[in-house]
Amino acid sequence: MSTRDTTIPVGRWRNLGIIAHVDAGKTTLTERLLYKTGTIHRTGEVHDGATTTDHMELERERGITIGAAAVRANWTPQGGQPHRLTLIDTPGHIDFAIEVERSLRVLDGAVVVFSGVAGVQPQSETVWHQARRHGVPLMAFVNKMDRPGADFDATLAQMREKLGANPWVVARPVIDGEHIVGLVDLVSERTWLFDEKGTPAITPWGEAERATHAAARAELVAAVAEYDDALAERWLADQPVDADALAAALRRGTLAGLGQPVLPGSAFRNVGIEPLLDAFVAYLPSPIDRPSVVAHTDNGDVQVAPDAGAPLAALVFKVVNQSHGPLAFVRVYAGRLHVGDAVWRSGSDRTQRVGRLAVVRAEDTEAVEAAEAGDIVAIAGWKDVATGETLADVHHPVRLETIQAQPAVLSWRLSPERSADLLKLGNGLARLAQEDPSFRVGTDPDTGETLVWGMGELHLDVMVERLRREWGVQVRTGSPRVAYQETPAKASGPVEGKLAKQTGGSGQYARVVLSVSPVEGDANRYEDRTTGGVIPKPFQAAVQKGAEQALLEGPRGFPVVGTEVVVLDGQAHAVDSNEAAFHRAAQMAVKAALEATGTVLLEPVMRVSVTVPGSAVGDVLGDLQRRGGQIVNLTDAQERTVIEADVPLAQLDGYSTALRSLSQGRAAATVAFHAYRPASVQEVARKSA
Repeated sequence: MSTRDTTIPVGRWRNLGIIAHVDAGKTTLTERLLYKTGTIHRTGEVHDGATTTDHMELERERGITIGAAAVRANWTPQGGQPHRLTLIDTPGHIDFAIEVERSLRVLDGAVVVFSGVAGVQPQSETVWHQARRHGVPLMAFVNKMDRPGADFDATLAQMREKLGANPWVVARPVIDGEHIVGLVDLVSERTWLFDEKGTPAITPWGEAERATHAAARAELVAAVAEYDDALAERWLADQPVDADALAAALRRGTLAGLGQPVLPGSAFRNVGIEPLLDAFVAYLPSPIDRPSVVAHTDNGDVQVAPDAGAPLAALVFKVVNQSHGPLAFVRVYAGRLHVGDAVWRSGSDRTQRVGRLAVVRAEDTEAVEAAEAGDIVAIAGWKDVATGETLADVHHPVRLETIQAQPAVLSWRLSPERSADLLKLGNGLARLAQEDPSFRVGTDPDTGETLVWGMGELHLDVMVERLRREWGVQVRTGSPRVAYQETPAKASGPVEGKLAKQTGGSGQYARVVLSVSPVEGDANRYEDRTTGGVIPKPFQAAVQKGAEQALLEGPRGFPVVGTEVVVLDGQAHAVDSNEAAFHRAAQMAVKAALEATGTVLLEPVMRVSVTVPGSAVGDVLGDLQRRGGQIVNLTDAQERTVIEADVPLAQLDGYSTALRSLSQGRAAATVAFHAYRPASVQEVARKSA
């Protein structure tokens, strides 16, 4: 049942994401959810290129989601009150992981979609752990239960084994022959049956059904009671557990991240959509159910609670350039945002007026006058805004944690086919980089050619195609380059960087003594251990910036990561010292220290997952090993085998073509960034040649 009540209180809002491995059926599910809520009046299919959230021409042609799309809808459970849903359909392909990352950063809950046939796939693991890292409460929908080979219980087992999940089965599938035709609702003790058009008929259990499903319901109650004292007390006292008590315990456990409600269904056949919508309302949090977020001020960190009466704090989590102008998607964490307000922007450290606000339905917008804590809206017309900026009250400026993109691992050389298109190429690349923090643009220092960096071949291919379509630039692409990194081979002793120049007038003088050492992880650390003011306070920031700039390019010519820089000593001159001198001295010291320690070359290693028929397993394994791959896992799935291997990215050139040849076109592979690891001896020699 749908509704259009526009006065729904924030406690009945649900901001939720739909996340999954590519081809698990996310976009089809989103389309059915929008139809059932009355947001759209006919459903489009991915294979026809007619879905609501995949509105970009490229998405419709390729049948994949490239950019996360936000849609607002309303839903009223049977016998309940109206709720407002903001649904975000995210990409499943790893090359567009930034879309999932920034969506999870601002959502209150998420449903992870699994294929009932393929189960937990590699990208399923990635998005699951992304959500857990952000503390987002989760539930699961096992889709494609109409397909031959679908196995609900096998998927549950994989969730436990591969994800460390704690699935709470709130509904089980009703199978007629090979197809799912309904759900057994173990919470409300009723059965949903769906006709060929997806229209549900709901039947409360009689004594016979209650006896049939007693064991499954008891298993659910026991599983939840293990984590909920109120339910456990009732359960251990042999008191009846009604639907309200069980649903309340499920909600408490889901919000605390202790377990995940799971439902089966088939989005394509419209089976299980209404129960899933009801579950969103029942188990996922509203904005006021979520904990406060941390914000930074000049006076230290503060907690920002979801309070509409507090000073404004909002995060720009996505920028899209549409035909009618740029849209900056904003999550409001506290306070209110009105058309005409002047707000402080962290990216530019200035105030800017809000000209237009809108709620979004994929590519369509609807103007609104205001937004408040918990809202997800778009600001229209801001041309220079960037992902990760904080918008705040001009009298209470705060900075929320920004959005971190994974490091780009692959680059292409780009040049326009016509020299007259050089300006259009630059403008197009600038807009694409503004939209996507995982896409960056640079220049080859040796040749002056334009380099674009991305998360993989598909990512870069889509960006190049968008340049052609949206900016009318025909481009040539050069050979790919791998994004290597460096890290210190060992710890250095104290190393001095000293600048002493006299030019007749005031000179430049600075002395910085520091050490570098390798640390775990890819983040760099900085610490100032000087005492007694040997480096005056006005110059300390310049020292840090100089050290950080020196780490942008190590002795081998690549960014230096996993490094701790400790400043030990320094010296200033009363007249000749300045920020520029200390900046330069710190650079000199870090570069000298890295030369002294030497660096280890790190290369990106990709997790390759290949689904291959049994007859080609040996050939595919041999090819992966020849490419320097380490086999991680082998799993038999019916007549096919799933091979997981970690392979250096530099060795994957031409892999798609080779795989088609080895398997006669019957194998499929996904490639995802896994980690940076020390490069092989052969690769080090090749890069040093």
